[in-house]
Formats: sequence, structure tokens, C-alpha cells
Amino acid sequence: MTGLCVRLVYYPPYHSKYNAIERYWAGLEKSWNGYLLSTVDTVINRAGNFCWKGMRTITRLVSAVYEKGVKICGREKRDLERRLKRSTVLNWWDITIHPKTVLL
Repeated sequence: MTGLCVRLVYYPPYHSKYNAIERYWAGLEKSWNGYLLSTVDTVINRAGNFCWKGMRTITRLVSAVYEKGVKICGREKRDLERRLKRSTVLNWWDITIHPKTVLL
């Protein structure tokens, strides 16, 4: 509805040293060193107090069930693929996602 176009560029597997989220997780794991993470509240609070490069983490517990093995096929897949524009150079790692057309 906003018309926002998203460009997703990410690193292929095994390139974690260049990936900021991997460096963030490494820092978070180091900050947990010595703490007994025995409850969900402890993990949420410890993660919520973590700062990385001056940014404080925002944490919350997601209690929804993550559905595994969900696949789309047929028309749904074709409709989604039409909204993706893959880079000719980095076909799988550089994708522009165009918004879904919504008629009001």
C-alpha cells in the first residue's frame, strides 16, 4: 500500500565475517559469557541490555508458532516471482522486491 520497493543484498553462505548481523551475534554471545541463561526472561533481559556500536538491542518474545516447511507453488509462486527483480551479476544474492499492487 505504501509503494515501498525493497532491495535485498546479502552475502552468500560462509561469508559471515563480512555480515554485520553475524558480528552482532558474536558480540552478544561474548556478553553472555558467565551468565546462567536458565530462563526465557533472563535471555530476553540480557539481550535487551546489549549494546553494539552504540545501538541498544530491542528484544521481545515471539510466542507464535513458526511454521516449518511452508512452500508456495503454482500461481502463488509465479505471482511472487513477478515482483522480484534479480541482479544479472549476483542472481541469488541481490534481489529487488517490488510492492504488491493493492487496489483500494
